[in-house]
Amino acid sequence: MKSIILAGGSGTRLFPLSRKKFPKQFLSFGDKETLLQKALKRNIKAVDSIEDIVIITNKDYQFHVKNQVKDIIDFPLEKLNIILEPIGRNTAPAIALAVKYALEKLEATEDEVLFISPSDHVISPDSKFVECVKKAEELAKQGYIVTFGINPTKPETGYGYIEADTENKIGEGYKVKQFHEKPDLETAQRYLMSGNYFWNSGMFAFSIKTILEEFKKHAPEIYNQMETQTFEELIMNFEDMPDISIDYAIMEKTDKALVLPLDIMWSDVGSWDSVYEVLDKDKNENVKIGNVLDINTKNSLIFGNKRLISTIGLEDLIIVETDDVLLIAKKGEGQKVKDIVNKLKESKETKELTEFHTTVYRPWGSYTELEKGERYRIKRITVQPGEALSLQMHYHRSEHWVVVKGTAKVILEDNEGNKKEYFIHENESIYVPKSTKHRLINPGKVPLEIIEVQVGEYVKEDDIVRFDDKYNRIE
Repeated sequence: MKSIILAGGSGTRLFPLSRKKFPKQFLSFGDKETLLQKALKRNIKAVDSIEDIVIITNKDYQFHVKNQVKDIIDFPLEKLNIILEPIGRNTAPAIALAVKYALEKLEATEDEVLFISPSDHVISPDSKFVECVKKAEELAKQGYIVTFGINPTKPETGYGYIEADTENKIGEGYKVKQFHEKPDLETAQRYLMSGNYFWNSGMFAFSIKTILEEFKKHAPEIYNQMETQTFEELIMNFEDMPDISIDYAIMEKTDKALVLPLDIMWSDVGSWDSVYEVLDKDKNENVKIGNVLDINTKNSLIFGNKRLISTIGLEDLIIVETDDVLLIAKKGEGQKVKDIVNKLKESKETKELTEFHTTVYRPWGSYTELEKGERYRIKRITVQPGEALSLQMHYHRSEHWVVVKGTAKVILEDNEGNKKEYFIHENESIYVPKSTKHRLINPGKVPLEIIEVQVGEYVKEDDIVRFDDKYNRIE
């Protein structure tokens, strides 16, 4: 069995913690491991090794994926199975890509079972999850498309539902009678009472042979592209794929769908209210992360960052603080965070807040914006050992670099166009004039940290001309 982890989502429902360039799957909630890292560890337990894992993401997230894998697993990153979608096309085309990759790159046969799971869910305990995946594998080998149905614990209106035909039991699963969209509260209460409705978890298991047959039958526009193109050609022409979910393309039409009940703690943590529900609470039913001092505060989620958050006499609130945004919302209104995000996107001045944190991750490390104003910007730049920024120049700004940790190797072009090499140590600095080619390298064994002061008439990120880049970012 191969495990396919979908890690290309770009949701912002957990704004301000999640942003377009750093979405939910890369976040952690009060512990050391992110949702992606937990999904990876969980899925490895269900297959033989990490070599049986395939991660699908997009090119903007590839370095987040690699860095987060590297942090938890000692495995050569060049051997990691990562599929980079050129553009987002929903789950059906993503799964088609995974099928093609398994056949051509992993040399899987059509009898191979694929287990598909999102990367941004909370699931516990792992042992029950693995046990259920193994059961699904056996049903998939019999030609069924198995979907995992979570036993509902409340009349949730934020999830889709699967209606099971309890008169038609196969193994420990049931034939699917119907899929249902997110219901209103009254309908959700009816589903909860009926006993044969399950939350749709978005996880599936099927053999390659079965899913190919179903693509051919129900989604020929996808199947024809899979049949006539190699994996590389499919990637190259990916924009020709329809934007459609596997639920709409296959699951709602096939007669091979089984729902396997999964009695487990599960959440898609799709809102701050969901985050509150899954985290441990204190005696006053508060979830507190970070430096929090609370007095007479109850039933609230307080998610801090660097500053002390002190509260008095509050109840039923969501408070989330980052370096640049403070969100305060009434509990139960978490789904409306998307309205805030949409309003921010309407203005050029605030749109960037929905895309980037003050700390932005790059393939070579990260930078944190410390201060900015008219004609200047100050950053703390961290370059990982052995990594290097591109050879580049800026038309509208000069830069001054002060090393505060480690040793920097700097390539700097002189007035005659010759490239010279400098080694800058702690508390030493170097000046990079406008329109001068330069490159920053960390030749050492510890992270290099510098303070960069940019001065010029234009100090935004798009004033950069790359001449050479080890991460292939030259367009």
